[in-house]
Amino acid sequence: MKNEPDEWMGKARHWVPGKEFLSKHPWLRPIAHRVLDSQLWRAQHETLARGVAVGLFWAFAVPAGQIFVAAAHCVWWRANIPAAALMTMVTNPLTIGFWLWLAYQLGAVMLGEVVQSEVTFSALPSQWIASYAWPILLGMATFAVALSLLGYVVVKLGWRIKTVYKRTRRRAAAGMTR
Repeated sequence: MKNEPDEWMGKARHWVPGKEFLSKHPWLRPIAHRVLDSQLWRAQHETLARGVAVGLFWAFAVPAGQIFVAAAHCVWWRANIPAAALMTMVTNPLTIGFWLWLAYQLGAVMLGEVVQSEVTFSALPSQWIASYAWPILLGMATFAVALSLLGYVVVKLGWRIKTVYKRTRRRAAAGMTR
């Protein structure tokens, strides 16, 4: 049973670029010493929680290139880069329509506007932006802050529950051997 997580991590490492690739990449060579810090790649509870928070925040705050922005902020916040990159995938091209619709719904309610049931594409782009942009921006900003905080707390709480569970199992196993 112990081999299952190791097997999964081995498969996940196949998709994450390694330190050698990053150190030799021409664009990253000037900052390689910062990006290659082992603390940014190790799965410890605090760095992992920060990585999840950074990734979720930038997934909703930036419409494109979130992985690069999140990775840059991971260096600043000393967060786990793979976790942040994975969390930015919440708003991928397949799900962004749903998130924009939900952000519009939330933003319109927060602004006290009437939520429009149908989107009219016949309007001029300036009219479309004027009627939908502010609610969407407010909704996405709310998601960015709320989900990053929630992600941080869930990782910290999950890690704590896992630690307590392992400790309880260890104590129970030690009690049975006596």
